[in-house]
Amino acid sequence: MTRSNAREIAMHISFETGVNPMPTPELIEVIFDKEYYKSLAKECEVYTDYPNEKQLEYIKRLAMGIGEHAYELDTYIEKYAKGWRVGRISRVAVAIMRIAMFEVMYMPEIPNGAAINEAVELCKKYEEQDTVSFVNGILGSFVRNEMQFETKEPTEN
Repeated sequence: MTRSNAREIAMHISFETGVNPMPTPELIEVIFDKEYYKSLAKECEVYTDYPNEKQLEYIKRLAMGIGEHAYELDTYIEKYAKGWRVGRISRVAVAIMRIAMFEVMYMPEIPNGAAINEAVELCKKYEEQDTVSFVNGILGSFVRNEMQFETKEPTEN
């Protein structure tokens, strides 16, 4: 499984938490039940390979972190989506932007450019071109304005 696929699964979880009242830890437990996970492959190819321990940890870190920081992330989305409230933006686009912003802010091992590029590529898979451009613009403005004085040092694994 690639990191891109892991991000996509995290996006699905982030999206699901917006429409499902189940707490994120329980949702994660359900999704990663081996039999249930295997059944998801029929609906979406990203579930073909079960994540290894490192990938699973990454997905959980994203999903839990996004849940914990949703208000903060949504505040940034609204700040840079000039005139748009989060509730008016596609839930898929919001889930994708939350992932990229969380990676930029809380995962120093992931370069900002990689987080944005992966978000844009994921957005292309699920959204129309106008939305892709919208997401790219928001994420670019966010990084330029909020992260300009922060340097990210790679962490040792």
